[in-house]
Amino acid sequence: MRHDWDRWIASGITVGTALLIAIVVMIVVAVIARRAARRHDGAAAFVSSARHPFRFLLVVVAVWIAIAVRPLPLDRDWRDGIAHALVIAVLVLAAWFVSAVVGALLNRLMGRYRTDVRDNRVARRAKTQIAIVRRLIMVVIWLIAIAAALLTFPEVQAVGTSLLASAGVVSIVAGLAAQSTLANVIAGLQIAFTDAVRVDDVVIVETEWGKIEEITLTYVVVHIWDDRRMVLPSTYFTTTPFQNWTRRSSELLGSVEFDVDWRVSPSEMRRRLDEVLAGTELWDGRAKVLQVTDAVGGSVRIRVLLTAQDAPTLFDLRCLVREQLVEWLHTTDAAALPLTRVQLVEERARAADSAPARRRGPSTDTGGLFTGSAEAEERAQTFTSAIPLPDTQGTPDEPPAR
Repeated sequence: MRHDWDRWIASGITVGTALLIAIVVMIVVAVIARRAARRHDGAAAFVSSARHPFRFLLVVVAVWIAIAVRPLPLDRDWRDGIAHALVIAVLVLAAWFVSAVVGALLNRLMGRYRTDVRDNRVARRAKTQIAIVRRLIMVVIWLIAIAAALLTFPEVQAVGTSLLASAGVVSIVAGLAAQSTLANVIAGLQIAFTDAVRVDDVVIVETEWGKIEEITLTYVVVHIWDDRRMVLPSTYFTTTPFQNWTRRSSELLGSVEFDVDWRVSPSEMRRRLDEVLAGTELWDGRAKVLQVTDAVGGSVRIRVLLTAQDAPTLFDLRCLVREQLVEWLHTTDAAALPLTRVQLVEERARAADSAPARRRGPSTDTGGLFTGSAEAEERAQTFTSAIPLPDTQGTPDEPPAR
């Protein structure tokens, strides 16, 4: 019993010494990292992301080495179990540390490209590709770590040997089972490196207007203008046509149309348009056009073409111009407001119906007895006038009796 107690004390001293050395190494590394962070702006983010995984990894490695140098006074199964757990912990923490380092480096590289400038097409392309590469590297790192941890089990080693012997059959079965997933992964890589769509691109998909918010290996997130999110598989952008408003540049051309009365003055309206554009920063100064594109029927159609640096700015500019010109029409040129003209023809139609039939020309209708022709009207006059009767008692100079 005394011998076991001495062994526990010796093992504890060994583990404590290892932990003390680990703490000293942490302090030295922290001092060096702080000095580097003061000199370089990017070092601060690197230190912040890798600090915790580095400390945990250093502590576990120190304990692992101490136990390997002086084993604990336990049964063999317990010692093997603790050593096995420490190996798995080292593999997981090493994967965490490597992924943190790689992520910090790629974030530093991504930070060199600014997307808050006017022409940011190259920056958006670089950020999209870096984001895809980052996710791919993270997946590979963790797959290697999980595979290495599983291979520490003897049972899995035996299964792994048999799987390697039949790698061809397994790859075929896996490819058939994960056909859609692999298609999305390949489509995600194709999107990243063919420059078909990038982060912050303005697109129209499924009749919805929005911006590309996130691109992964298997899906793409579109931020719709009303704060909804549309999640689409990566294969959508390789198999379905879609509109990309910022494919080459973010500058766009938009139109505003008006239907006004014929009495509108295009020159005065054009002058008011110049005043509106001169007083706003939404217009980028590239193009402004006011044209009469149609003049048929009861209205005149006027189209205004405007340019802006990006799609949201263009939308606000179109709304501003539409509002200002409508207000100008109401206050300055009310005669140009669209009107609907109605001509009353009821009295003329009634006068045409009461006109004498003879003014309509000779009639070919012989079915009427007293109307419809000159002969019929003469017949009506005959039958409605006084009919003279013979009177033998009166004198010829007197009118006949009725």
